[in-house]
Amino acid sequence: MKALIVALALIIGPAPALAHKVIAGVFAAGSAIEGEIGFSNGDMAVEAQVLVLGPDGTELGQAITDADGFFTFVPTQPIAHLFRADLGAGHLAEVTMPADEVAAILGLAPIKSAEVTETAPPSSALSNAERQAIAEAVRNEIRPLRREIAAYKEHTGLQTILGGIGYIAGLFGLGFYLAARRKLAA
Repeated sequence: MKALIVALALIIGPAPALAHKVIAGVFAAGSAIEGEIGFSNGDMAVEAQVLVLGPDGTELGQAITDADGFFTFVPTQPIAHLFRADLGAGHLAEVTMPADEVAAILGLAPIKSAEVTETAPPSSALSNAERQAIAEAVRNEIRPLRREIAAYKEHTGLQTILGGIGYIAGLFGLGFYLAARRKLAA
Protein backbone atom coordinates (compact mmCIF):
# COMPACT_ATOMS: atom_id res chain seq x y z
CA MET A 1 0.00 0.00 0.00
CA LYS A 2 2.84 2.39 0.86
CA ALA A 3 4.48 1.65 -2.47
CA LEU A 4 1.25 2.56 -4.27
CA ILE A 5 1.04 5.87 -2.40
CA VAL A 6 4.67 6.65 -3.22
CA ALA A 7 4.09 5.75 -6.88
CA LEU A 8 1.02 7.99 -7.08
CA ALA A 9 2.89 10.85 -5.40
CA LEU A 10 5.68 10.58 -7.95
CA ILE A 11 3.27 10.45 -10.90
CA ILE A 12 0.96 13.22 -9.71
CA GLY A 13 3.71 15.37 -8.17
CA PRO A 14 4.96 18.52 -9.77
CA ALA A 15 6.75 18.18 -13.07
CA PRO A 16 10.33 19.40 -13.29
CA ALA A 17 10.75 22.95 -14.50
CA LEU A 18 12.13 23.39 -17.97
CA ALA A 19 14.61 26.01 -16.89
CA HIS A 20 17.41 27.54 -18.87
CA LYS A 21 20.70 29.01 -17.80
CA VAL A 22 22.27 32.31 -18.68
CA ILE A 23 25.19 32.05 -21.06
CA ALA A 24 27.73 34.87 -21.21
CA GLY A 25 31.16 35.14 -22.74
CA VAL A 26 33.72 37.81 -23.60
CA PHE A 27 36.72 37.72 -25.88
CA ALA A 28 39.24 40.02 -27.50
CA ALA A 29 38.16 41.57 -30.79
CA GLY A 30 40.99 43.71 -32.09
CA SER A 31 41.20 46.80 -29.88
CA ALA A 32 37.84 46.08 -28.21
CA ILE A 33 36.19 43.49 -26.02
CA GLU A 34 33.32 41.67 -27.68
CA GLY A 35 30.82 39.63 -25.75
CA GLU A 36 27.56 37.79 -26.04
CA ILE A 37 24.75 37.17 -23.60
CA GLY A 38 21.86 34.78 -23.99
CA PHE A 39 20.14 31.71 -22.62
CA SER A 40 20.96 28.03 -22.97
CA ASN A 41 17.78 27.45 -24.99
CA GLY A 42 19.19 29.59 -27.82
CA ASP A 43 17.34 32.84 -27.04
CA MET A 44 19.69 35.80 -26.98
CA ALA A 45 19.49 38.86 -24.73
CA VAL A 46 18.26 41.58 -27.08
CA GLU A 47 18.90 45.23 -26.16
CA ALA A 48 20.09 44.33 -22.67
CA GLN A 49 22.11 46.90 -20.78
CA VAL A 50 25.56 45.61 -19.83
CA LEU A 51 27.39 47.36 -17.00
CA VAL A 52 31.18 47.23 -17.10
CA LEU A 53 32.77 47.30 -13.66
CA GLY A 54 36.34 47.41 -12.43
CA PRO A 55 37.78 45.11 -9.76
CA ASP A 56 36.81 47.59 -7.03
CA GLY A 57 33.22 47.88 -8.30
CA THR A 58 33.57 51.26 -10.00
CA GLU A 59 31.63 51.64 -13.23
CA LEU A 60 33.92 51.76 -16.25
CA GLY A 61 31.16 52.10 -18.83
CA GLN A 62 28.11 50.50 -20.39
CA ALA A 63 27.15 48.63 -23.52
CA ILE A 64 23.89 47.47 -25.11
CA THR A 65 23.44 44.08 -26.75
CA ASP A 66 22.26 43.95 -30.37
CA ALA A 67 19.60 41.70 -31.91
CA ASP A 68 22.01 38.74 -31.74
CA GLY A 69 22.94 39.30 -28.09
CA PHE A 70 26.40 40.71 -28.93
CA PHE A 71 28.01 43.83 -27.51
CA THR A 72 31.35 45.59 -27.81
CA PHE A 73 33.27 47.65 -25.30
CA VAL A 74 36.54 49.53 -25.80
CA PRO A 75 38.68 49.31 -22.66
CA THR A 76 40.84 52.22 -21.50
CA GLN A 77 42.55 50.70 -18.45
CA PRO A 78 44.56 47.46 -18.13
CA ILE A 79 42.49 46.14 -15.22
CA ALA A 80 40.06 43.25 -14.88
CA HIS A 81 36.67 44.04 -16.40
CA LEU A 82 33.44 42.54 -14.98
CA PHE A 83 30.50 42.56 -17.40
CA ARG A 84 27.10 42.35 -15.68
CA ALA A 85 23.61 42.31 -17.21
CA ASP A 86 20.30 41.90 -15.39
CA LEU A 87 18.05 39.93 -17.75
CA GLY A 88 15.02 39.96 -15.45
CA ALA A 89 13.18 37.14 -13.67
CA GLY A 90 16.24 36.47 -11.52
CA HIS A 91 18.60 35.95 -14.46
CA LEU A 92 21.91 37.73 -13.93
CA ALA A 93 24.76 37.40 -16.42
CA GLU A 94 28.26 38.00 -15.09
CA VAL A 95 31.53 37.34 -16.84
CA THR A 96 35.03 38.70 -16.19
CA MET A 97 37.93 39.38 -18.53
CA PRO A 98 41.22 39.18 -16.59
CA ALA A 99 43.58 42.15 -16.45
CA ASP A 100 46.30 40.45 -18.52
CA GLU A 101 43.89 39.90 -21.42
CA VAL A 102 42.71 43.52 -21.24
CA ALA A 103 46.35 44.65 -21.20
CA ALA A 104 46.98 42.62 -24.37
CA ILE A 105 44.01 44.32 -26.06
CA LEU A 106 45.45 47.72 -25.12
CA GLY A 107 48.82 46.66 -26.55
CA LEU A 108 50.49 46.49 -23.17
CA ALA A 109 52.51 43.38 -22.50
CA PRO A 110 51.83 41.84 -19.10
CA ILE A 111 54.92 41.74 -16.89
CA LYS A 112 55.68 38.08 -16.18
CA SER A 113 59.10 38.24 -14.56
CA ALA A 114 61.88 40.62 -13.60
CA GLU A 115 63.91 39.54 -16.62
CA VAL A 116 63.54 41.64 -19.71
CA THR A 117 64.50 40.07 -23.00
CA GLU A 118 64.49 41.82 -26.30
CA THR A 119 63.14 40.07 -29.32
CA ALA A 120 62.97 41.19 -32.88
CA PRO A 121 59.48 41.88 -34.16
CA PRO A 122 58.20 39.05 -36.33
CA SER A 123 58.36 39.72 -40.01
CA SER A 124 55.10 39.27 -41.85
CA ALA A 125 53.88 39.64 -45.37
CA LEU A 126 50.50 40.96 -44.12
CA SER A 127 49.79 44.56 -43.24
CA ASN A 128 47.91 45.54 -40.08
CA ALA A 129 44.78 46.31 -42.09
CA GLU A 130 44.88 42.86 -43.68
CA ARG A 131 45.37 41.19 -40.29
CA GLN A 132 42.42 43.12 -38.84
CA ALA A 133 40.22 42.20 -41.81
CA ILE A 134 41.10 38.51 -41.41
CA ALA A 135 40.52 38.66 -37.63
CA GLU A 136 37.11 40.26 -38.12
CA ALA A 137 36.11 37.67 -40.73
CA VAL A 138 37.14 34.84 -38.41
CA ARG A 139 35.20 36.41 -35.49
CA ASN A 140 32.07 36.72 -37.62
CA GLU A 141 32.33 33.06 -38.63
CA ILE A 142 32.96 31.85 -35.08
CA ARG A 143 30.01 33.71 -33.49
CA PRO A 144 27.32 31.19 -34.48
CA LEU A 145 29.58 28.29 -33.51
CA ARG A 146 30.07 29.66 -29.99
CA ARG A 147 26.31 30.00 -29.57
CA GLU A 148 25.65 26.48 -30.85
CA ILE A 149 28.31 24.95 -28.60
CA ALA A 150 26.93 26.72 -25.52
CA ALA A 151 23.37 25.65 -26.35
CA TYR A 152 24.53 22.07 -27.02
CA LYS A 153 26.20 21.89 -23.60
CA GLU A 154 22.92 22.82 -21.91
CA HIS A 155 20.59 20.82 -24.14
CA THR A 156 18.74 17.89 -22.63
CA GLY A 157 19.02 15.02 -25.07
CA LEU A 158 17.11 11.81 -25.60
CA GLN A 159 19.77 9.83 -23.77
CA THR A 160 19.31 11.96 -20.63
CA ILE A 161 15.53 11.55 -20.77
CA LEU A 162 15.73 7.79 -21.23
CA GLY A 163 18.24 7.58 -18.39
CA GLY A 164 15.83 9.42 -16.08
CA ILE A 165 12.99 7.10 -17.06
CA GLY A 166 15.28 4.14 -16.34
CA TYR A 167 16.03 5.45 -12.84
CA ILE A 168 12.32 5.89 -12.15
CA ALA A 169 11.53 2.37 -13.39
CA GLY A 170 14.35 1.01 -11.24
CA LEU A 171 13.00 2.74 -8.13
CA PHE A 172 9.54 1.35 -8.80
CA GLY A 173 11.01 -2.13 -9.23
CA LEU A 174 12.89 -1.81 -5.96
CA GLY A 175 9.74 -0.63 -4.19
CA PHE A 176 7.69 -3.54 -5.55
CA TYR A 177 10.46 -5.99 -4.61
CA LEU A 178 10.58 -4.73 -1.02
CA ALA A 179 6.76 -4.79 -0.78
CA ALA A 180 6.62 -8.40 -2.06
CA ARG A 181 9.41 -9.44 0.32
CA ARG A 182 7.54 -7.98 3.29
CA LYS A 183 4.35 -9.71 2.20
CA LEU A 184 6.12 -13.08 2.00
CA ALA A 185 7.80 -12.57 5.38
CA ALA A 186 4.49 -11.88 7.10
